[in-house]
Amino acid sequence: MTDSTAPRRLLVVHHTPSPGMQAMLEAALAGARDEEIEGVEVVVRPALQAGPVDVLEADGYLLATPANIGYMSGALKHFFDQIYYPCLGATTSRPYAAYVHGNEGTEGAVRAIGSIASALGWEPVAPTLEVMGTPDREALASCRELGAVVAATIMPGI
Repeated sequence: MTDSTAPRRLLVVHHTPSPGMQAMLEAALAGARDEEIEGVEVVVRPALQAGPVDVLEADGYLLATPANIGYMSGALKHFFDQIYYPCLGATTSRPYAAYVHGNEGTEGAVRAIGSIASALGWEPVAPTLEVMGTPDREALASCRELGAVVAATIMPGI
C-alpha cells in the first residue's frame, strides 16, 4: 500500500535550444511550481541527460520539444530510446503532458510523442500543446496551465 500523502515527483524532460522554448519551459515550470500545488517535487532534466532512473522515480511527466522537420527533436527521441525498455511495464498508467513548438508543422512530433507514450502505457492528462512561431502571452499562459495541470494531477491525496 502506498502512502497517499508521500511527496510526489514530476519529471520535466525538455529540449530547449531556442529563446522561445526557454520561455515556454519557464512558464511550464512556474505552473508546476505554483504555490497552490503542494507535495510535488519538480525535477528538470534536459532530454540528453534524462534516463531510466529519472523516469522510474517519477510519478508523472512533462515533455517538451521543438518540432524539427516535422518530428520531435533528436534529443527527445534519444530520451525515449534510452528509457523505453527499462521503463516498459514499470511506468504504466502514469500521467503525462507535452508541449511542442514549431515554425512549420508540429503534427508529426505530436503524433510520435503520443504513440510512444501510449506504447509505454502513459496516460495523457491534457491534449499536447502546440505552439507555432514566437510564443505570445496566450501561448505562455497555456504552458503555465499545462505545467500546473500535470503537477496537480500527481499531488498527494488526489
